[in-house]
Amino acid sequence: MSALRDFWEAIGSVLRTMGPWDIVDIALLSGIIFYFYKLVRETRAGQLFKGIAFLLIVYAFGKIVELKAITYLLERLFSFGVLAILIVFQPEVRRAVEKLGHNQLGLSALRLMGGGGSADDAAVWTNPISEIGKACSDLSRTKTGALIVIERHTRLGEYIGNGTIINADVSNMLLGNLFFKNSPLHDGAVIVRGGRILAGGCQLPKPQKEEWIDKNLGSRHRAAIGMSENSDAIILVVSEETGQISVAENGSLTRNYKRRSLEDLLRSRLIPDENKQKLSYKLRNFNPFQKPADLDEDAAGDTSEPEVWYKPGQTEGGAGHGKKEKD
Repeated sequence: MSALRDFWEAIGSVLRTMGPWDIVDIALLSGIIFYFYKLVRETRAGQLFKGIAFLLIVYAFGKIVELKAITYLLERLFSFGVLAILIVFQPEVRRAVEKLGHNQLGLSALRLMGGGGSADDAAVWTNPISEIGKACSDLSRTKTGALIVIERHTRLGEYIGNGTIINADVSNMLLGNLFFKNSPLHDGAVIVRGGRILAGGCQLPKPQKEEWIDKNLGSRHRAAIGMSENSDAIILVVSEETGQISVAENGSLTRNYKRRSLEDLLRSRLIPDENKQKLSYKLRNFNPFQKPADLDEDAAGDTSEPEVWYKPGQTEGGAGHGKKEKD
């Protein structure tokens, strides 16, 4: 049991010589490992993490009780295992690293370095948000299927490239024409960048765990979930079957949006807090000269709240179970 005695002596030696920066170092490393595990636990790599943890426990036990064959084999495995893992699980590792830039800590760091939100976001997005809200409300009323991707920090060039470049101002009429059932681009997604419609007819990626998604969700909703898993974009879906408006973000799908709640969500995501304050007076106060036709009925009077329809890790028959969305 000399290995066990050496182990405890080594721990005691480390504790005696540990300083404040060593504690910070260990805490940061532990946080990084835990956060990375949270990012990949819903993927194939998540199961791999559990296997690696088990092998580490076996290796530690083998060292303590001096199981030479086991420790020798595991040391050889660990020597090239990291490279093998990076090769086999490259898609999962890539998505996990991309998501590091999507969280609030990463975005705050980008803003400090000049890569985050612009001071002109309010001017860029105020009118497009209103037009998108009107368009989704009109499309919902006529039960016209639609799929709108609003790009944020993650560039979507690979998906823009498989569509048709439009590069036009966002307008209710243009969105209605693009998703009209006889339009050649109506089956694909529209991608909005910087307050402009950049492309239409774009094909989006499939969800990572398509087998987990309720069969009641159709192709547009599945494409929206897949796009939200691969980027920090906000994806809007109008159901062709029910006319219901849904929003996909960070791998989750929320439904039951009306024009007002949809516009509120988009403002909270696309306009920084300091710019929202400049608009607060206009957004809070009702315009007495505004005609009733300027606001759709559900925006003016509906008080229903959006509800989560699908979230990562939810198996079939969960919140998304209900009337089939065949679009």
